[in-house]
Amino acid sequence: MGYCLYIYETKCNFTIALFFMPKPPRIKRAACFFDGQNLFHSAKAAFGYNYPNYNVKALAESVCAENKWKCDSIYFYTGVPDDSDSHFWNHFWTAKCAHMGRQGIKIFTRPLKYRNKLITLPDGSTHTFLDGDEKGIDVRLAIDVIKFAHKKEYDVGVIFSRDQDLSEVADEINQISKDHKRWIKLASAYPYSPAVKSVRGINNTQWVKLHRKTYDQCIDTRDYRPKNK
Repeated sequence: MGYCLYIYETKCNFTIALFFMPKPPRIKRAACFFDGQNLFHSAKAAFGYNYPNYNVKALAESVCAENKWKCDSIYFYTGVPDDSDSHFWNHFWTAKCAHMGRQGIKIFTRPLKYRNKLITLPDGSTHTFLDGDEKGIDVRLAIDVIKFAHKKEYDVGVIFSRDQDLSEVADEINQISKDHKRWIKLASAYPYSPAVKSVRGINNTQWVKLHRKTYDQCIDTRDYRPKNK
């Protein structure tokens, strides 16, 4: 365990305080947590892709290699609509998740419910649109990030999302690091381009910007869309 030395100057003398800080491990084991819907919408805004074309395993391994982390485990979270609500997306996510499962990725799904939402436009008129709502998927992801940190299953948690609701998870991980006297880091990986200059990663994490070149090298070449689309 390493330490930091702080010297405080008082009126009469110097006060020396030693604060012991955990040293990072030589091999940093990384667990990658993917918020599937957040990543899709971020890639759509940054690069214009209109469906989730990312290769989860390739993205996880690329980010870990770039940062010299050992990609130890991958977890994927998404909402999946019922077939009666959307045959297209039910088929897509069922097929894509099945393939990821065969790759050793741990999959967590929740029902994706479609509801009509009403918004008021600047001119005062209203517009109704159908919006998918995935209840509890972000909570499940947050619980796992914290639980696996307590179980010492990773040194670096890489969250593929820029959902600021997860900033409280980052605060909790920092506290776990202090309580356990163990080095732990959280990173937030998200698509980035000049089209979305104002976006930011999750607060209190290391921000990993996924530029188009990196993202495009990790596109899934398989087509999970139904044949009768």
